[in-house]
Amino acid sequence: MKKELYLLAGLTLSATALPAENVCISTPKTSMVINATQGQELKFVYYGEKLSAGDLSNLDHSGLPQFSAYPVYGLNCPGEAALAVRHSDGNMSLQMEVEKTETRTEGNATITTVSMKDKVYPFYIDVCYKAWQDADIIETWTEIRHTEKKAVTLNQFASAYLPIRRGNVWLSSLYGSWANEGQLAQEPLKPGMKVIKNKDGVRNSHTAHAEVMFSLDGHPQENTGDVIGAALCYTGNYKLRIDTDDSEYHQFYAGINEENSSYTLEKEEVFHTPELALTYSGEGLSGASRNFHRWARQHKLAHGNQPRRILLNSWEGVYFDINQEGMDQMMADIASMGGELFVMDDGWFGDKYKRNTDNSSLGDWVVDTTKLPEGIDGLLADAEKHGVKFGIWIEPEMANTTSELYEKHPEWILKAPQRDPVLGRGGTQVVLDLGNPEVQDFVFGVVDDLMTKHPKIDYIKWDANMAVMNHGSNYLDKEKQSHMYIEYHRGFEKVCQRIRAKYPDLTIQACASGGGRANYGYLPYFDEFWVSDNTDALQRIYMQWGTSYFFPAIAMASHISAAPNHQTFRTIPLKYRIDVAMSGRLGMEIQPKNMTDEEKELCRKAIADYKTIRPVVQFGDIYRLVSPYDRLGVASLMYTSPEKDKAVFYWWKTETFVNQHLPRVKMAGLSADKMYRVHELNRIDNKPLEFEGKTFSGSFLMNNGLEIPYTHNVDYHKLNDYASRVLYLEEVE
Repeated sequence: MKKELYLLAGLTLSATALPAENVCISTPKTSMVINATQGQELKFVYYGEKLSAGDLSNLDHSGLPQFSAYPVYGLNCPGEAALAVRHSDGNMSLQMEVEKTETRTEGNATITTVSMKDKVYPFYIDVCYKAWQDADIIETWTEIRHTEKKAVTLNQFASAYLPIRRGNVWLSSLYGSWANEGQLAQEPLKPGMKVIKNKDGVRNSHTAHAEVMFSLDGHPQENTGDVIGAALCYTGNYKLRIDTDDSEYHQFYAGINEENSSYTLEKEEVFHTPELALTYSGEGLSGASRNFHRWARQHKLAHGNQPRRILLNSWEGVYFDINQEGMDQMMADIASMGGELFVMDDGWFGDKYKRNTDNSSLGDWVVDTTKLPEGIDGLLADAEKHGVKFGIWIEPEMANTTSELYEKHPEWILKAPQRDPVLGRGGTQVVLDLGNPEVQDFVFGVVDDLMTKHPKIDYIKWDANMAVMNHGSNYLDKEKQSHMYIEYHRGFEKVCQRIRAKYPDLTIQACASGGGRANYGYLPYFDEFWVSDNTDALQRIYMQWGTSYFFPAIAMASHISAAPNHQTFRTIPLKYRIDVAMSGRLGMEIQPKNMTDEEKELCRKAIADYKTIRPVVQFGDIYRLVSPYDRLGVASLMYTSPEKDKAVFYWWKTETFVNQHLPRVKMAGLSADKMYRVHELNRIDNKPLEFEGKTFSGSFLMNNGLEIPYTHNVDYHKLNDYASRVLYLEEVE
């Protein structure tokens, strides 16, 4: 593989640093330039569109300032720092200089490592850059170590720093809460400090996300404009800082949240910070999203190249009322509609304490034989009878104080000594201490026991319904209680690695009170995540829109649920619910026996159609067209195949008024000179749309779009205030 490393002084390819060296780290369409001159501070020079050899050679004369590529605290105290330490002698300063630069190839990536040493202390930092050669993503992180006689305390330890030139720069980020995750916020960056953080301890994407986008040339646009995207790949607490100081640059830092987490670094120990994934696009927010999605499917998401099955989950259908007859009925129903997988949710376990509500039995992962007399084997037999796969729900990181596990191992929970535990869900829930190797073995054993006894289990829904409410570990020494959050997630990752090593083909969903674990720290071990416990189709448009900024449709579980909805109590017609769910990984969260034959038939047709469009939706390129957050009364997006021979267009009306005027939506991502035949999916109208079966050029569809009727042409008693359309476009030779 060609090494994209240039010495700008002479444009010489090199794997080792030389004096006055500018190093260019490149992906197919982007470049990052750093100055790694031996004996000097590592400097950041450039990040953006890929540079030509000529531009590289003249970059030092372009007027670009050079910032520290990894600012450290102590000799520039007024500025923010990526790293701050206290040496054992009390000195709180660092002064790092470059020792060497090395590069190596690893699969489809080139890894550049710049090694630095403090000028006085035997303290070392490796700043690492991983440039993917088949995706426009550069991951960067640090590896920190020392050989001082005594331990060094790390007080701040960001993964990376990036200066962003001031101007009309806007920030796009995600916020929310339980049942309202992935909400989009867009704002201009102004003087002062913008902080996005998480302190949950277990889950990290309910109230904020560790991913942001910077629109560099004004108000964010979906398919035009220069954008830098950043995603911190970490399962635990994080902090993103954007310091707009008196300089010409916004100062962006991302890494582990250091609050109550100072880290004692022992001699020879290496502290690895999580990766920050960076991308640049000149094609707007959707362009940056497409970069993240391709990288995710190719490199970051478990089984990212395998289509996801269409499933029925039992939760909203029966909640805790699990029994074998009921599960068999739901399997038969989803099979009859063309589904491929049935997942039994919470309520199936417990011996001494039965899991009939949310206040007991977590930790006691044995089948409740009063509910399931034939056990899981009986359920697997029923699944095989109906021709579907079988999945099961677990919450292995948690326990209830009303459980046999807690009675046997009360020391396994996170709890401050001399304090009563603060309890969570159901008034009895507690979090297990995953920093403890015995607890790691137990959590691994939950999955291992299930899969050893029942190897035909195809899918696990892994939940996590409580934050860390108690700061304290019975396993860690008193001097290292501040390591608790970090050690929890180190333990979590060790468990996930063991599970994936033994069960590489198992499908696992990350559920955490809904969308609490949408982060690229989790996704190497999980195939998808539950976007939200809120299945209301209208609200899902907003949540899934925001989530799509960073995560591909293949990872976003989106289910058809009941009406009235169980969270908002809104009554939305089935057609609309289907059309929203089909824009992600399609599933159902409903009791089919409560559906009419007409409703089942509509779902049957939708599932068959989804199987046709599944490759485009799950592996295609996203183009967001009209945002629901613009409050124009409509939301629209589309996916196109990489070859641009197929596309799926979604249109949802989000409000209804008399004499309403909605924008005509122009499509995107098509090939201008190709011809496309239009076919509506999930049609309920009494007659086809005007353009059904007609052929249009990509140029026409992108420059003009199609006029979408605001209402459905249905019988009077079926009229309602909702309207939605899904159009399938296929190239015509």
